[in-house]
Amino acid sequence: MSEAWEKYRELYETAMRQIYSETVLDLGRNPRNLGDLEEANAFGIITGPCGDTMAIWLKVEDDKISEASFTTDGCMTSLAAGSMVTELVKGKTLADIQKINQQDVSNALGGLPEESEHCALLAANTLREAVKDYLALKNEP
Repeated sequence: MSEAWEKYRELYETAMRQIYSETVLDLGRNPRNLGDLEEANAFGIITGPCGDTMAIWLKVEDDKISEASFTTDGCMTSLAAGSMVTELVKGKTLADIQKINQQDVSNALGGLPEESEHCALLAANTLREAVKDYLALKNEP
């Protein structure tokens, strides 16, 4: 790598650390649970007002989440929010995860700048959509 590129990278990293928490940076660069989940029995997909789309798959067993995954076509913050929400739900009951909201996701990420809060909302709303899908399928005759 050239010296100029290395200096640019260092400046970029410093700027990113001033804006985002280490958790956001880690999950944005190394997302957990990324990709579809073939054995899922719940699915939700939403396009947020910013144009980012997120999909969440859940595997529910005995009314608890045993596995969760997501995809997004959004930015690093969307990746971090999707990753975090899928981590938050594992092992929890449906009743527990229905209470997860935008602030819970943002807090778990160590906070988000105002212009990125919509990513936490997108993740929470997509989760809610996946739960609605599961409950609708469960209640079908």
